[in-house]
Amino acid sequence: MLLVGLTGGIASGKTLVTDYFKSLGAWIIDADVLAREVVEPGSPGLNALVAHFSPDILNADGTLNRTALRHIVFATPSEREFLDQTLHPLIRQLSGERIAAARQIGHPYTIYAVPLLVETGQQERFDRIVVIDVPKALQLQRLLVRDDSTEVEANAILASQASREQRLAIANDIIDNAGSKADTRLQVTALHDQYSQYQTTT
Repeated sequence: MLLVGLTGGIASGKTLVTDYFKSLGAWIIDADVLAREVVEPGSPGLNALVAHFSPDILNADGTLNRTALRHIVFATPSEREFLDQTLHPLIRQLSGERIAAARQIGHPYTIYAVPLLVETGQQERFDRIVVIDVPKALQLQRLLVRDDSTEVEANAILASQASREQRLAIANDIIDNAGSKADTRLQVTALHDQYSQYQTTT
């Protein structure tokens, strides 16, 4: 099985691209989904966060209030470091289990979407890395609309991630998502064909 790491900065269009891959039959593992799983009510991940940050980060139903937590960690870098050190090992362990399951099922290739692939140093896990690329100004514009963030918050989020140049430096393949959805879909289809063919000849 070909393991493809897919990454891109926040608001670059990872969901759109993974949805296109999925529609073509690709098996998708999404780090954002795994990140929600490791902080479900009663999980060791959520218990560790509550013990550190206090129950103020919880909603009334006991689920994680992501907005409240986001305000804390982006205001205080050391708190973000604690969050990363707590959750990233849990996510990596769970992703390893899902990748092993995909191998057993026998999928030709699997896409593992990892927003912080560069930041967490996971390049060596993958046979190919595809980067979704958009200009920083477009990221900022999309982020302000999508999350109703202030410009200060949005810029802080962008500054906390790897730069566009750092992501492009590790890319085997690039999807330009600054244009139309139709153009993006054409690029995804071409990569799907490439990955499927690569797998059948190795």
